[in-house]
Amino acid sequence: MTPVILLAAQKESAEVTDWAARIGWVVGLGLFVALVYWLMREGWKWRGTLQSDLPELLTAPSDAGEARLTMSGRYHGSTTAGQWLDRIVAHGLGTRSRVELTLTDAGLDVVRPGASDFFVPAGALREAVLGKGIAGKVLAEGGLLLVTWEHGGRLIDSGFRSDHAAEHTEWVDTINSMINKRETEGAR
Repeated sequence: MTPVILLAAQKESAEVTDWAARIGWVVGLGLFVALVYWLMREGWKWRGTLQSDLPELLTAPSDAGEARLTMSGRYHGSTTAGQWLDRIVAHGLGTRSRVELTLTDAGLDVVRPGASDFFVPAGALREAVLGKGIAGKVLAEGGLLLVTWEHGGRLIDSGFRSDHAAEHTEWVDTINSMINKRETEGAR
């Protein structure tokens, strides 16, 4: 026979003779992975403890008024304003989820199935811009609606992505016009 045929007929790997060592390595690797996940979980809880000074989130009033805009999409999280990597995890603000946004004259109602809902009063809205990233999520330029709002003396950026990205511009224009109108009326 030719050497090529002999090589193909041979076993692909050697038989395991030291089962104790093999099992030890597998168990050790499993424990290492469990340790890494536990440390990540503890870090998340520690971050929440550091942000415990953030007051409870508001809920939408029953008389919020007629909807100016609505949007379905994804909530990608909240960060300290201007610091797109400083994720806020207190009160569930770090939990990504589906989202239903409703903008009324009273403010921004954020309904998140599977996570805690919250409400941003119109007086707390500071700015809306098109961005490309927020902690853990980077998209194409203008792919993210970033809403800056104030809560408990802290400025917060919250990132949303609509199922229809073309809606983002209308949201930015409407929110910023609400803010400008409020500031103009307040200056009188």
